[in-house]
Amino acid sequence: MAHSMLATLSSATMIAFVESMNTLMVAGILVAFVIGFILFIVLFRYLNLYVQCLLTGAGIGLFEMVAMSLRKVNVQTIVRSKITAVQAGLRDVTTRDLEAHTLAGGNVVRVVQALIKANRADIRQLNLKMATGIDLAGRDVDEAVRTSVNPKVIDCPDPKKGEFISAVAKDGIELKVKAKVTVRMNIGRLIGGATEETIIARVGEGIVSAIGSSESYKDVLENPDKISKTVLGKGLDAGTAFEIVSIDMADIDVGQNVGARLQADQAEADMRRAKAKAEERRAMAVAQEQEQKAEVMRNRALVTLAEADVPRAMADALKSGNLGVMDLYRMRNVDADTQMRESLARGSSGQSSSGEQQKRI
Repeated sequence: MAHSMLATLSSATMIAFVESMNTLMVAGILVAFVIGFILFIVLFRYLNLYVQCLLTGAGIGLFEMVAMSLRKVNVQTIVRSKITAVQAGLRDVTTRDLEAHTLAGGNVVRVVQALIKANRADIRQLNLKMATGIDLAGRDVDEAVRTSVNPKVIDCPDPKKGEFISAVAKDGIELKVKAKVTVRMNIGRLIGGATEETIIARVGEGIVSAIGSSESYKDVLENPDKISKTVLGKGLDAGTAFEIVSIDMADIDVGQNVGARLQADQAEADMRRAKAKAEERRAMAVAQEQEQKAEVMRNRALVTLAEADVPRAMADALKSGNLGVMDLYRMRNVDADTQMRESLARGSSGQSSSGEQQKRI
């Protein structure tokens, strides 16, 4: 019986062992299938890029591509850029640098193209660190390389803001100027350097200053290159991302006689000022005349008051005996004689004036 129990236990153990082995085999098959499926996807997705890297010596492994995908990096862009850089002879461009620039939000393709153009043009100032910095700063590094190789022409003033630069010579004649400024990009000062607007503003200021210091507008018309040399010698490209190659006067037109117009305006202003002062003096004279008339009326009123007191004084003198009746009569006779003489005098003056009028007739 004991032997039968042992046989039963051994058979159960064998069955359990066989079942566990079957489970492990199934699990292993599933794991192998998953791994094989993942490898198939990886090979299907990155095999072409990996083969290109092997053939060109770009040095990017298969697992490195998978790691890039996990880091949310565009693997194809990085691989293509690295292959382009290696084929162009840029051995200092690493995969880590390209990936870091992509993660920072930069444009890897544009940076690599700019480095290749700079290498071909023998522009040694531009390296990978500077190119990525320029690109992350928002500047077009590829355009910067092209401008450093092929100089750019800037219109001064900007056609969007004005048609010409207006300046006045010492003789008062206005000149209207258009200039062409040829600039070359300075890669070393691109980061932090001023833009085209600063160049246009400085050149315009220099042209106005040079024309303003000229004795006559004829000197400017005879020698426009003198203005260009004067402006070019002021170092207007300091602190900018450009190097000024030349400044050429494209067009110079004669404008108004600003000096004469200013003199006429000044004369008009002086005349208005003189009229205002004359009006002020006239008003003061009228005011003084009115004051004098008022003073005359006041004095007449005082005389009238004094004459009104005369009869009262005479009456008081008669009452007090200081004036006699005969004295009063004599005074009235004198007054009557005076009035008669005055009337005779007025009549004679009227006759003489009428006689003169008859003679004139």
